[in-house]
Amino acid sequence: MNADAPTLRLLPAGECLRRLRSVPVGRIAYTKSALPAVEPVKFALDGRHIVIRIDPGSALATALHHTVVAFEADYMDHEHHCGWSVTIVGNAHEVVDHREISKLRASGLQSWASAGDGYFFRIMPGIVTGQEMLDAR
Repeated sequence: MNADAPTLRLLPAGECLRRLRSVPVGRIAYTKSALPAVEPVKFALDGRHIVIRIDPGSALATALHHTVVAFEADYMDHEHHCGWSVTIVGNAHEVVDHREISKLRASGLQSWASAGDGYFFRIMPGIVTGQEMLDAR
């Protein structure tokens, strides 16, 4: 075993969610034409739920209705050989309650592609996993 190799530490679910609050962009994995697809998304946390805003013309707008998706975000420090990665698997659904939509609009969350109007989707975590890479030096 290489003594200079980084070590991995598993992150508890609460720490995973705290780490997610520190980055504005993640990736969502979903099914597109029966194949896996991954797209970057801006996101926010609302309690334990991940909230994303999607442009109406986006492929995500039709693909996410009541489906299971994976969401991933990370931070890497290449200079110091450390970082972390968090993955969440859960059900996605469109936010349709008008009061909740107003609250989310007021939060300032924008879609990846534009600052225009869009749909809000909420991902309810089912599986939360994360790991931290620690520099062994």
